[in-house]
Amino acid sequence: MNWISNYVRPKINSLFSRREVPENLWTKCPECGTMLFHRELSDNLNVCTNCDHHMAITPRERFNALFDSGIFTEVKIPEPIADPLHFRDQKKYPDRLKAAQKATGEKEAMLVAEGEMGRTPIVAAAQDFSFMGGSMGMYVGNAIIAAAERAVKLKRPLVLFSAAGGARMQEGILSLMQMPRTTVAVQMLREANLPYIVVLTHPTTGGVTASYAMLGDVQIAEPNALICFAGPRVIEQTIREKLPEGFQRAEYLLDHGMLDRVTHRMKMRDELITILRMLMRLPPPVAGDLPAPEKAETAEKPAEAAPAKGKKA
Repeated sequence: MNWISNYVRPKINSLFSRREVPENLWTKCPECGTMLFHRELSDNLNVCTNCDHHMAITPRERFNALFDSGIFTEVKIPEPIADPLHFRDQKKYPDRLKAAQKATGEKEAMLVAEGEMGRTPIVAAAQDFSFMGGSMGMYVGNAIIAAAERAVKLKRPLVLFSAAGGARMQEGILSLMQMPRTTVAVQMLREANLPYIVVLTHPTTGGVTASYAMLGDVQIAEPNALICFAGPRVIEQTIREKLPEGFQRAEYLLDHGMLDRVTHRMKMRDELITILRMLMRLPPPVAGDLPAPEKAETAEKPAEAAPAKGKKA
């Protein structure tokens, strides 16, 4: 072996060897098939830049875009009983929870936080559909109650982003009991005269739709979000009829009076700020990141008249 074999050949091979490209740099839009660069997609809040399809977004990513400068404080949520029914299907329930926690990096399917949005103090809660389908279990019920209690204590409005496949079957009847519990939490906000805004994202189905997701003072949805109790396929098989085009999608529900708004994700923050400040009887939001002036001058003082030529002032 000589210097050519030991140094020159490995150097040449390293220059011409194929470099591996990380798999997470590109994302394929499930709607139009466009390949989207991960930074471009992230800057657009996981909305396809080609067809405007709204992809899933995690609660932390949503809160980073929602709160001023991405600053928020998490609200502590009481821990429920772990595996109360000792449920097991193909896996034990605790094993499913551990797998979901490892995959998402979150403790459970809902995140609650407080902070300012356009200098408007709020409490916000968001479901994570990637955590066991955002299913509603005892933890989610505790989270909504904790969010409502925090909002009442601080006298702030509550904004909730729903995304769920329904109740969590691993908790059985205890999961279904979260429907009346969360309804009582919403009633707490109404008795305190605090706004409760719901943003329904894709998908919002089952017991979530039948409880806190449809009890907002203002109902907003993201474009083309599926919002229903029973899915279209189940309804078609039950009534044996073809459903209308776009049935149970956000735009269809808006046309039939079940929603107040269908708002693009990039415009959602400004929409929420405007609505909340109106409901809280606050002055309109100020553009930029400066606080509103205490007193706005309506007119400038008139200038003093100049003395006529040839006359003393």
